[in-house]
Amino acid sequence: MDRLRESPRPPLSRASLVVGLYGAMAIGALMLASGRGDPDLYRLVEDRDARWLLLSPAAGLLLGLGFVGLTRVAVVRFTWAQGLQRSFHDLLGPLATRDIFILAAASAIGEELLFRGALLPWLGMLPQAGLFALLHIGPGRRFVPWTVSALGMGLAFGVLTSSTGNLGGAIVAHFTINFLNLRFIVATPGGRGESYLARRLR
Repeated sequence: MDRLRESPRPPLSRASLVVGLYGAMAIGALMLASGRGDPDLYRLVEDRDARWLLLSPAAGLLLGLGFVGLTRVAVVRFTWAQGLQRSFHDLLGPLATRDIFILAAASAIGEELLFRGALLPWLGMLPQAGLFALLHIGPGRRFVPWTVSALGMGLAFGVLTSSTGNLGGAIVAHFTINFLNLRFIVATPGGRGESYLARRLR
């Protein structure tokens, strides 16, 4: 019995920490929305045409794939994008596909519930996008383009959410961007983004 008490607890996995972080973010969003008398974070507009519940994810997928395409072009053409890709590659280290999926899904759901589900109806379009960008400030000036792109995507996700009346499109777009870009960053050797992409396009 004493041995059981003295045995150290195993460290939490990266996936567990990610789920805990974004789970707490989702719970905070739910509490914030409930406190304002609007606990339904997914459907922001009740009387919107029900077809948008199906069309919204499709629109989100197109938005996400479009942004991913732009990032691939940027890595080929611009040195700042290649440097940012290398920085993320070194910062993230090795990630299994399962971990990438969990990270992409947890961040997409948690952040969209908070920023577009709870904060957009309360604060408005620009404030929620600004707060979203502040969440994406990296450790150094080389991460500024990431912050600026987060501001743009916060606005795009907000417009998509306001247009469709639900979070389906924003969640799908967010997940698509995170999953595909994380896979690309982890799979690409540091400093060789252009040559790697050229090989993949052949």
